[in-house]
Amino acid sequence: MVASESPGRLIGAGRSADIYDVGNNRVLRRYRTDRDTRSEAELMIYLAQAGYPVPAVYDASGPDIVMERLNGRDMIADFGIRPWLAGKYGRMLADLHNRLHQIDAPPGLPQAFEAGDKVVHLDLHPANVMLTASGPLVIDWSNGAAGAPAADVAMAYVIVATSETDLLPAPLRAVVAPLRAAHLRQFLAAARDDPGAMLASAARNRLTDRNIRPSEVKKLRRIADRADRVGAG
Repeated sequence: MVASESPGRLIGAGRSADIYDVGNNRVLRRYRTDRDTRSEAELMIYLAQAGYPVPAVYDASGPDIVMERLNGRDMIADFGIRPWLAGKYGRMLADLHNRLHQIDAPPGLPQAFEAGDKVVHLDLHPANVMLTASGPLVIDWSNGAAGAPAADVAMAYVIVATSETDLLPAPLRAVVAPLRAAHLRQFLAAARDDPGAMLASAARNRLTDRNIRPSEVKKLRRIADRADRVGAG
């Protein structure tokens, strides 16, 4: 599918792309910027061959990538229905990181902000984990790179710790702080790689994302400054 074709029915929208139902149990993810999705598709195919849980990819061209439609909901949406699972989902997220970081990066994959030789997602947080009948699957590989596993864990931490919670139902937003804390506590306890030394660089890298919001910028700067003070001490 190419960008000039009319998509199907809009079924979802993220900060950088829209999702359309194009029939035949497939969806089109269309980025709003001019980019080539072929490298993202190639990485997903590589990961699927390595046994990592990702959607099947059928086509990629320009800003469009056609993938398997997943039946289920993302982890953050499930928080809104079953908030008592925050800790369990923290451990699940850590397991997905641990499994990913055992996979050697293929040749030609760009380097992450902290160089390394393993595949890193750099956006692996609850909104990018789809819960399906066959288990969790990881979506949105647009930032996939070769890097240090601890950097990936650090990036997940700063995203979860600073992102606004408008995807949660209004009644839960009042208690989001303890839910977030429980999720992050279990995530860090189960993650194989310690992100501490890379929190400042992860937060500053996150600040380069033009889709972040002003309130998130303030939180990211606080994390970076606090991590710098800890490192200096």
